[in-house]
Amino acid sequence: MKKILLASVALLGFAGAASAADLPVRAAPPAPIIAAVPVFTWTGFYVGVNAGYGWNANDSITVGGVRFDLDDEGGFVGGAQAGYNYQIGSFVVGLEGDIQYADFGGDDRFDFDRDGIADDDFNNSDWFGTVRARAGVAFDRALIYATGGFAFADDATGWTVGGGLEYAFTNNLSAKVEGLYVNLDQDDNFLGIDSDAEFGVVRAGLNFRFGTY
Repeated sequence: MKKILLASVALLGFAGAASAADLPVRAAPPAPIIAAVPVFTWTGFYVGVNAGYGWNANDSITVGGVRFDLDDEGGFVGGAQAGYNYQIGSFVVGLEGDIQYADFGGDDRFDFDRDGIADDDFNNSDWFGTVRARAGVAFDRALIYATGGFAFADDATGWTVGGGLEYAFTNNLSAKVEGLYVNLDQDDNFLGIDSDAEFGVVRAGLNFRFGTY
């Protein structure tokens, strides 16, 4: 009888093991796939517009070694810019060019057109431009930068330096506030006339950035 009971228990054990082998394996469900959020970058080309205020800091004309200082005036400044940024870690470098309309008001203002001598309007130009390098530090969508380079107007050339803050409020649109100091000079050796123009510009701008996420 004991042998019969042992045989029965063994058979039941084998049957139970076979049934367990037929059951599906319980495994953890696969982890959900989450797409990586694109990292914002300042790298790319951009174009934009700007508007602000400019004022003469030190206008003068020197004739035969005698310097004549002109009154300081200010007015509207506005134009367009285009450039390229390249981001390396938190650092951003780039190149920007702009062309500006400048209405500093009055006659005898910032005119490097030699025809202006005849109409007593030698220092009254209505445009200038710059080509500048930019270098700054990015804090995600905020960029603090310094800028400087070449400036020109009519027959005059010179230099400019400044800085600003730019913030990208979407992946393709950014706004900036910028200040520039511009120094221009024209030397007419034939007439012995040297004209200098130094002026400041504070402006706000809007850029459309290409090739970003």
